Amino acid sequence: MGKRFRLAALSLLIISATHAWAQQAGYPNKPIRWVIPFAPGGGTDMVARPVAAKLTERIGQHVLYDNRGGGGGAIAGEIVAKATPDGYTLLVAAVAVMTVTGSLQKLPFDPLKDFAPITKFANVPNMLAARMSHPIVKVQDIVGYAKANPGKLRWALSGTGSAGALSMELFRLNTGIDIVPIPYKGAGPAMIAVLGGEADLLFANPAVFMPHLTAGRLRALGTASLQRIGALPDMPTFHESGFPGFESLSWYGLAAPARTPAAIVALLHKETVAVLNLPDIVSRITQDGGIPVGNTPQAFAQEIRSETAKWAKVIKDANIKN
Repeated sequence: MGKRFRLAALSLLIISATHAWAQQAGYPNKPIRWVIPFAPGGGTDMVARPVAAKLTERIGQHVLYDNRGGGGGAIAGEIVAKATPDGYTLLVAAVAVMTVTGSLQKLPFDPLKDFAPITKFANVPNMLAARMSHPIVKVQDIVGYAKANPGKLRWALSGTGSAGALSMELFRLNTGIDIVPIPYKGAGPAMIAVLGGEADLLFANPAVFMPHLTAGRLRALGTASLQRIGALPDMPTFHESGFPGFESLSWYGLAAPARTPAAIVALLHKETVAVLNLPDIVSRITQDGGIPVGNTPQAFAQEIRSETAKWAKVIKDANIKN
């Protein structure tokens, strides 16, 4: 116990020293730019914008939002990877740009080497839903239905390499069932297709489904997570429904360019995690189907590595091409 206490005390001293260094160096003394890898109005905004607003209040400098969509996040990723590592240009990291896009195309940066992870904001489990009139009413029905009706079960593909598409590919690989993909340009058109009967199933972010679930136009079948989400506490997970360990998460976090001083990363981590623990931020993330995280830079980096390996295998095994 004595040794553990001394190590803990030493860690606290190091953290305090790095924070003091950053503050003495005057960081931050100007606005901080957050580069977003998607167009305005998506799931990234729902999580990141409230965090940015509260962080502005805590650090006394504006957090400026810069949406740079395109290339599966490659445009935003390159901007931040090649930015001056001074803590003033940061990436709102998402699962696509950090773990998926590199398996589908050549990137002008290395997601595992060119960033210093700060913390994950939240996990957002992907959800599977069906149109209300379809005979599938729960996750357990899918395999039996697909085998009894080969080639007839259609899923709305919301974009190659999207979180929803990869979720369905993972499920298809795990079960060996035949599901016919029908491609659409994004979750919006895919949702319209399911509502109109052109497709039967859609995997997407829970926030995409919420209005239609409330209105009774869609039936939620399950969330691809190991724990239920606060927004739909009665909705079972795939893990609970006979598919142990099945997990497919969208997630959002914060990363700096590699070689950003450790003191600045530590300060940003401390302040961002404090924001993520605020009751109104927890409530906001939860109501949109997310699970707040706020992990350490080291834990976030490890998760990025493991997710990269996971989705690279899915992309290879499913023979997904961009």
